[in-house]
Amino acid sequence: MQQENLPGKETNVPAAAKPADQNSTGNYTSQLKKNKHHLRAVQTMFKSSSSNHQRLSVMADNKAFIMITVNSIIISVAIGLFIGKFVDRPHLIWPTILLLLVNIAAIIYSVLATRPNIPKGTFTREQVDNKTVNLLFFGSYYKMDLKDFDYGIKQMMDDNEFLYDTLIKDIYWQGKILGRKFRLLRISYDIFMYGIAASVVAYLLAVLI
Repeated sequence: MQQENLPGKETNVPAAAKPADQNSTGNYTSQLKKNKHHLRAVQTMFKSSSSNHQRLSVMADNKAFIMITVNSIIISVAIGLFIGKFVDRPHLIWPTILLLLVNIAAIIYSVLATRPNIPKGTFTREQVDNKTVNLLFFGSYYKMDLKDFDYGIKQMMDDNEFLYDTLIKDIYWQGKILGRKFRLLRISYDIFMYGIAASVVAYLLAVLI
């Protein structure tokens, strides 16, 4: 006779049921750890990129300061040494003019590399709602009231997509500014390098001829 399942008697659970639950729990835990690890990696990426950009910006400013200082000293020395001797040595006029032009051009490009470019400093709520404003850059809000900035920054913090898009835009524009700085610095250093060489050759020709 077949045994009937009594109400107080345990029924046999299929062996495959428990491993399935264990696998799903293990997959969920693994996925959670993976998400936390990914989030930490993304945060580290943004911090590292921002830190590198700031370090490179300081380096560019220091290079520009060096170029401005060196060329200013050369201008002062050149004027002090040669400006009163042009009557006795007129052949030194053109090499000195060339040297001064080189120094002035190098200073101009160095100053342009460090000159700040400040935007209008305002944004609209429509820009916040459309997620097109970068609230991490002071140039976007320095003329705005605290109430409007508070609204925008809270909207950004409550929206992960808006937040990450803003971080991406901030890194992008930092890179654009750095690119402009180093491009102008490269021009300044090229002018100084080739200009000094040309000035020395001009002085030698003026003395020997």
